[in-house]
Amino acid sequence: MTQIRNYIYIAILLFSFSISAQKSIDNDPEILQGKINFRIEEAHSALENYNYLEAQNNLNEALKLAEQLNNKESLGIIYTFKARLQLTNNESDNAITSLNTSIEIQRTIKDDANLADSYKTLGEVYVNKEDYTQAADYFKSARNLFQQEGLEKKLAETLLEEGKTYMYLKNYRKARSVIDQSLALAKKTGDLKTQSKALVKQGIIYSKLNDSNRAISYANEGLQIAKENNFAGVLNEGYLVLSNINENIENYEQSTIYLKLHLKLSDSLRNLKIAYSSTNSDIQNKLNAEIEKNKKAKEESQEDKNLNTLTSILSVALITILSLLTLSLYKNNNIRLKTNNMLHKKNGELIIAKEKAELASKTKANFLSTVTHELRTPLYAVTGLSNMLLEENPKPDQVQHLKSLKFSGDYLLTFINDILQINKIEANKVDVDPESFNLKKKINNIILALNNSANDNNVKLHFEYDKDLPENFIADQLKISQILINLIGNSIKFTKDGDIWIRIYKIEQKDNTYTLRFEIEDNGIGISQEKQDNMFESFSQGSIQINRKYGGTGLGLSIVKGLIDILKGKIYVKSELEKGTTFYFEIPLEYTSVEEAKENKVTYFSGNAEDLDLTNVKILVVEDNKINQMITKKILTKMNLKCDIIDNGEDAVEMIKANNYNIVLMDIHMPGISGMEATKRVRAFDKELTIFALTAVTIEDKMHEFDEAGFTDIIPKPFKQEEFEKKLYNALANNSNKFA
Repeated sequence: MTQIRNYIYIAILLFSFSISAQKSIDNDPEILQGKINFRIEEAHSALENYNYLEAQNNLNEALKLAEQLNNKESLGIIYTFKARLQLTNNESDNAITSLNTSIEIQRTIKDDANLADSYKTLGEVYVNKEDYTQAADYFKSARNLFQQEGLEKKLAETLLEEGKTYMYLKNYRKARSVIDQSLALAKKTGDLKTQSKALVKQGIIYSKLNDSNRAISYANEGLQIAKENNFAGVLNEGYLVLSNINENIENYEQSTIYLKLHLKLSDSLRNLKIAYSSTNSDIQNKLNAEIEKNKKAKEESQEDKNLNTLTSILSVALITILSLLTLSLYKNNNIRLKTNNMLHKKNGELIIAKEKAELASKTKANFLSTVTHELRTPLYAVTGLSNMLLEENPKPDQVQHLKSLKFSGDYLLTFINDILQINKIEANKVDVDPESFNLKKKINNIILALNNSANDNNVKLHFEYDKDLPENFIADQLKISQILINLIGNSIKFTKDGDIWIRIYKIEQKDNTYTLRFEIEDNGIGISQEKQDNMFESFSQGSIQINRKYGGTGLGLSIVKGLIDILKGKIYVKSELEKGTTFYFEIPLEYTSVEEAKENKVTYFSGNAEDLDLTNVKILVVEDNKINQMITKKILTKMNLKCDIIDNGEDAVEMIKANNYNIVLMDIHMPGISGMEATKRVRAFDKELTIFALTAVTIEDKMHEFDEAGFTDIIPKPFKQEEFEKKLYNALANNSNKFA
């Protein structure tokens, strides 16, 4: 009996030692990380070859190992990959859940490179859900992070996906611009697959823009790269694109050839997917059969064996140990399951909260858009009527009242425009439009424009430009102008009988990128330290007394801060009461040797209106608002122009068909069809007619729509009467031979 006991002790010691040794090897961090990386690489390879079951199995193994090692970076990568696999299987909602998990992890550990990949995948998920606006936002977020991390290959792939999204939105000019950037980066990094995909997409875009020659050229170039590198998916799409382009130009023979090649390759790819699907199923069935066979053999062997006493005791000891281990694992799994359920519940709540926040943001944007449009329409009446009354010899005691009314209308319009600008900045809908320009010349023009306001306050403007600083840069000159106009205008408003200095100089240079400092210093009333802390917030002003004395909406500095953030710069302020204020901001600009392009501005009519023969001129006013009809007609009558008025788009189209009008003033929002649709119908039978869009919508957001609809030009409501007259006279002067 003593001998048996000794054997038991020895067996238990050996068993414990082997478990301990195995555990120490299995828990080695380097070995575990190596296994994780291997599993992820295997999953990549399996996904490329449509072997989804093998990819899923490798990801599950990698996830277990990453959780054991508690490696946050690997966990984020695995959940992103898992989402990509779920997207492949059209499980969009599951993919969003996985991506929310990975994004939360990556934000916590500040893993920006992989966070960018997660945003890119999330964009692809929303493309699959046909929510293209949301998809574009996530692609922009991914693009910014990849750019920040210097990952040019990934940046090229993301730009391509973003460009495809604009294609779905039918904004083909924007798509062309973004995919051009992707193509340039792909060529730079030698990424042939992205090159071939981008070229094929450009083929589609140029076909949509009715440039068939360039469409065929781009598609053929992409197809050639795909053939040389055996990119089957790209090759398949390229055949279909070339078939469609040739069909559009009525080259049916060539179209049929490419269509046959597309169908043949599609069948091959489909068969390959089916074959892998069948193989995966067969492997799983064989594996299950083998497990069942081994199980039966073990049971039969156990029944035939006649164990001796020592073996029985050892078996009992082993079973006891295994039972304890099983119980421990069972408890751990229960705890993990409860934790996972809690995390999924919280994650679901966060997703719902996020969607509610996004809905609230969209509702706010739509509300502001609607309200501002509704405000602009009556403002047209206010400014129009006040201008007309001032010109109709009012009584002397009425003049001041009318001027006050006109001033209030102009002030309200400025306020509306500022609210729209803040809304766009907060919604990340402000795009950067870099171009080459002369910085010194630009600032001189701004100072010249503001000089009258400065003279009114007896303020002298001083401009100092670093003599060693070049003048030509590439940047968004419009946003720089907005920033400077706001800051210099602010200094003029709060300075009486003083001076303002505008200084520009370099503080850093890296290759062709200059970081410039812009300083605007005044010796005005100054700002208290207390007010400096929140002066860049919306509707923030120095005090009620200052607001009443100097006016203003409190939005100017908030807009400045938002624009500087968009330009990747920083703004600072230093001030002392009764001594003055200095605002200075720093932004990066790229030096260029290319001189500023000459602006092709519209040249307004500058001659004498009496020299124009307006006897036979006929104008159609399409406007549903009765007051606006009256104002527009009065202005045209004052200009000695005859007009017809109609209040809806359908009748407007019929009247244009039946009459020979020289100019059409088209409102956008009307009952029935809109002004956009009416103009498209007119352009189907008359390409030359001058059609002005008379609109209260935000022009910057709708410019491409006005262009595509076929408008000659745009007159925003409320407009300045003199600018309105100049545009009409200009159009009439250019087309004088048509009605002479």
